[in-house]
Amino acid sequence: MSLVLEQVGFSYPGTSHGVENISINVASGELVAVIGPSGSGKSTLLKLISGLTTGHSGSILLNGADLSHMAVHQRNMGMVFQSYALFPHLNVAENVSYGLKLRNVPKPERLERAKNLLILVGLDGFDSRSVTKLSGGQQQRVALARALAIDPSALLLDEPLSALDASIRGQLRDQIKSIQRRFNATTLLVTHDQEEALTMADRVAVMKDGKLLQFDAPKEIYEAPKSKAVAEFVGLSTIFQAVVADKDLIDIGFCKLHVGTNGRQRGTKLFALMRPEHFDIDPPVDAVNRLAGAVGVQRYLGSMFHYDFQIPDAPKPLLVESRHLAATSIAMPPKHIRLLDN
Repeated sequence: MSLVLEQVGFSYPGTSHGVENISINVASGELVAVIGPSGSGKSTLLKLISGLTTGHSGSILLNGADLSHMAVHQRNMGMVFQSYALFPHLNVAENVSYGLKLRNVPKPERLERAKNLLILVGLDGFDSRSVTKLSGGQQQRVALARALAIDPSALLLDEPLSALDASIRGQLRDQIKSIQRRFNATTLLVTHDQEEALTMADRVAVMKDGKLLQFDAPKEIYEAPKSKAVAEFVGLSTIFQAVVADKDLIDIGFCKLHVGTNGRQRGTKLFALMRPEHFDIDPPVDAVNRLAGAVGVQRYLGSMFHYDFQIPDAPKPLLVESRHLAATSIAMPPKHIRLLDN
């Protein structure tokens, strides 16, 4: 089942908040993550797809069928919410099979399906337990099993792991991805967690202020952002205003750096993006783009350091990631500088 959004727009009554001309296609069996800062419109988009919010312009198509005038229950979409939304008066198996009950599936059949799904999500033997006695991670697995029980045409995940501890998030992230692959479920994941999006998704949509900034493979989103806004939101970086000083040379104010300018005219204004893991530490004195300075604020992360490297006259420090602290210099290889047009 493919899920296609064509020029979808929506504004909340009396405000300018919503989404503007969003076009995204989720291929059958693909997992697409939608990320962006608070207020970017990502949750609004999910509500429009599910039918919880109506009144949009443009088209939302599921396997070619327009969903615009379909009620929520007619769209056959499995949904997993941040709050889990489990029924406290029902046990685990009854929660998982609830959607099947609404579809008049015979009780033995729906309980058997619930049992099999609970095994799949690692909750074998939890059938008769109260959901109120489960941990957050276990409740999230019940919610996922419930969403899959109806054999949905598409799976919508709204911040499904945000309420969990980091160690549990990592485990469930991998499990959800594995189960999604096993079911070949067309899936849209809304999350504020960049790592979650980059590791789980086949493609990532980055939104800001209701607009789609970039829709691409995770590697392209990180390594080749198309705008300063995407670069700032995805991953850690240092970004300086720059101007093309000459062929393959830019001026960032406090120094000049060698980098492929790709035919840009002298005087062209742009931004220079540098990721912290790409710096060479204590390079030879003749290294290209060698920058002398001193280590500032340090952040020890166990397997590596994140630290600020302050260069004289620079308006801000450069963020560096490495296994050891620099002594007096760092260098940025030209191939790792990303130029972003204004």
